[in-house]
Amino acid sequence: MPQRSKGAGWMLLAAVIALLLGWHFFSESTSALNDRDWAVSEDGILEYKVSMPQYNLSPPEDDGNSTLSEIQFQSRDAKIAALLRIPQPKPDADGQNRSVPGIVLLPGATVSKEAEQKLARHLADLGYASITLDQRNLGGVDAKGDLQMFLRGEEPTEHKMVYDALAAAKILRAQPEIDPEGIIYAGESNGGRFAIMACAQDPAAKGVLAISTCGYGTDAAIASQGVTDRDLIRFYRSIDPETYLSMIAPRPLIMIHSRNDTIIPYQMAEQTYARGMQPKSLHTVGCTRHGYCEEMSGATEEELKSMVL
Repeated sequence: MPQRSKGAGWMLLAAVIALLLGWHFFSESTSALNDRDWAVSEDGILEYKVSMPQYNLSPPEDDGNSTLSEIQFQSRDAKIAALLRIPQPKPDADGQNRSVPGIVLLPGATVSKEAEQKLARHLADLGYASITLDQRNLGGVDAKGDLQMFLRGEEPTEHKMVYDALAAAKILRAQPEIDPEGIIYAGESNGGRFAIMACAQDPAAKGVLAISTCGYGTDAAIASQGVTDRDLIRFYRSIDPETYLSMIAPRPLIMIHSRNDTIIPYQMAEQTYARGMQPKSLHTVGCTRHGYCEEMSGATEEELKSMVL
């Protein structure tokens, strides 16, 4: 879906660099989980212990393509709203309904779970269930505010958004129609960033599909500006999906981006992709929009199928 947020990749990267130069504080955040359920390591790796969330699931409604249910679940300090879409069952040779793979689908900034259902319906046509979140702040981020929280030893909102995705995966795995070993993370724009970070922390996931997204280039900014404050480095690395790319392997990192993207320049996606480890693929299309477009459907189908084979 098109994203119109001012949180475009290049603008956020500029903000990161400016903040790295302008803030000089020290936090009391721990560097390992120990007896906590949230921490950031000395290398800036976000770590979580994730519990099965309490959730309410509405009766499913059949729309011909799939069944759709509303979900509300408790995640950290908030109640998260989501939509669970499950494709129509397809019996196997013995007449038993086959379990289907599931996708944690994260919309971009300003995009609601309802607005993301065009893509969710397409995924259902391909045989994939999905849980689509209304992300906190509708996917928008406040890096400066989150930095202040981190420096006070508080849990930043961007970290909580990663936890929300991990909790959603647990809900997917609990559904009887869904193969608990066939979970994939996917997202558009800002949602793609959180999908990468969440997949890195879920070793049982099959991989990640990142659409029209990129990282923030934090390590390059740190090196070019000579930043040495360890807590600034830890925080900005903790919210940059590029920090987590090595943790995706040996699961596949799949990126799809338009060379004519109107929000995140294609070159920024290339830079993030270059930092990823094999197996990885970058598919390029030519649509003149930001987010998922019809030209991406072939690569989406091909790559998702290869993940769950």
